[in-house]
Amino acid sequence: MSGLVLRLAGPLQSWGERSAFTPERDTAPFPTRSALTGMFAAAEGIPRHDSTALEGYTALEFTVRVDRPGVRLVDYHTVGGGQPKDKTAATSGGSNKGAAVITRRHYLADAVFVIAVTGPDDAIARIADALNHPHWSPYLGRRSCVPDEPLLLRTHTSDLAGELLHHVPLAPDPARPAPQDGTVPVTFLWERPPALSADGADTITVHDMPRSFAPHGRSHDRRRLYRTVEQLPAQLAANPPTLHQQLIDYATKEAAV
Repeated sequence: MSGLVLRLAGPLQSWGERSAFTPERDTAPFPTRSALTGMFAAAEGIPRHDSTALEGYTALEFTVRVDRPGVRLVDYHTVGGGQPKDKTAATSGGSNKGAAVITRRHYLADAVFVIAVTGPDDAIARIADALNHPHWSPYLGRRSCVPDEPLLLRTHTSDLAGELLHHVPLAPDPARPAPQDGTVPVTFLWERPPALSADGADTITVHDMPRSFAPHGRSHDRRRLYRTVEQLPAQLAANPPTLHQQLIDYATKEAAV
């Protein structure tokens, strides 16, 4: 088993968990397993209707480090207003809606997440290669949400927890408490109970395990997550002017080894 490290950052992210094509389109407070799986499948060129291909991602395990949770933003969004009916938004029955479609779309503004992905060596190598040479470009939940660079920080490592806890540069967060005893508190989300936090873990249930991405037959199962607050070395917290260079140095260090 090996793993890779991703950094998901950008002006806007949106990780829909409960809504699909409804007037109110929500976002989860962190990247969902469904969205991350979809990102990998898109990079590999797998079409939405090929549900059997999802079996290639079931062995993956995701760990999320919440560098900066971001600020929730709601966009009042319209499509197709003021046009003849044949030029308005299409319906599933092959007609047109005839009026503007109004939605309120939820986003996380200025959020940053670092994701450790563990899995079989061949799967990790395949995904890393696809992310470096994507068939369809990765995005942060919606196509309009373009990721910052570098996106892929490490393509192969055997100690994912160690990388997140001790090595990956930490984005600044104005809401984060000041360092105490040389450490700063950072929220983590684990797919299995961790043995790290002295305060134990909060258990949460999310509905984001993908079973089908078919446009008219999407389905998801529930999964359990364990939320902890870990004390990270304060020196990981980079100053904004130097953060990008530190990330580049971290990402390129692998190639130099």
